[in-house]
Amino acid sequence: MSNLYFDVPSFSMPITLDKVEGFFESFLNTLWNFLPKLILAIVIFLLGWWLSKLLCKLIKKAFVKSKADDTAVSFIYSFSLCAMRIFIIITAIAQLGVNITALLTAVGAATVTIGLALQDTMKNIASGVMIIINKPFRAGDYVEFEQLEGTVQKILITSTYLLTIDNREVIIPNSRLTNNNIINYTAQALRCLDLRYKIGYKDDISQVRKILNDIIDSDKRFLKTPKPTIAVTEHGDNAVVILARIWCNTEDYWDLFYYIQEEVKLRFDDEKINIPYNQVDIHIKDDKKSGG
Repeated sequence: MSNLYFDVPSFSMPITLDKVEGFFESFLNTLWNFLPKLILAIVIFLLGWWLSKLLCKLIKKAFVKSKADDTAVSFIYSFSLCAMRIFIIITAIAQLGVNITALLTAVGAATVTIGLALQDTMKNIASGVMIIINKPFRAGDYVEFEQLEGTVQKILITSTYLLTIDNREVIIPNSRLTNNNIINYTAQALRCLDLRYKIGYKDDISQVRKILNDIIDSDKRFLKTPKPTIAVTEHGDNAVVILARIWCNTEDYWDLFYYIQEEVKLRFDDEKINIPYNQVDIHIKDDKKSGG
């Protein structure tokens, strides 16, 4: 068989038809030998991807039935799904004949590099795990943090979403929440209304105590146990300060707070109880009378 020569400027040596045929034959043989591995890798990937989602749904359902915390369930579901799918991808790649040890070494080195570049993100992730484990607050709790108050909407792995009372959404990095003081107003079943009322020095303390007790007795939402405290707590410059500490269920706190503030004002007005305000006495000296 005669050889045909092709004049290709980009190659210094001529390409013969035999070389072209040999190249394609070698390529097809390699592809034919590689094809079963490729098909197996695709099957492992697709089947594993579907099974991982199904298995994670079953795990989530089991945790929901056990009445686990919603935040923990969401985190476990996301973490399990991510871990399973990483394992599936590595398994599928291994079927292609890739050196997994070398791949994992490269991935580890890349992870360290990325970790150094994303230190703040890694801190937020670690803090998110601590929040989910320790549960200083949960979704639905009303909290105060750095002069922000609101209801916790959701806790993600890197940040927490807070909804303020005027419907503003605040996104807070988790590392800030674990490194600062947080007041959780709804963590306990009971709360104490800690109130102070000023009355004049000429007013009857017994009468004021009776008014406050009447208001407390008139609404069953005020708890009798623990026992309410009504006492004189301070002798101010222009008023006697009466302390009222009354217990209630946490969900009734704000309704009762607004209710008792209005009732006290109305009853004090009816009973002629003076509510003093800051005042200054000014004495004017008459120089003519003093002989000046």
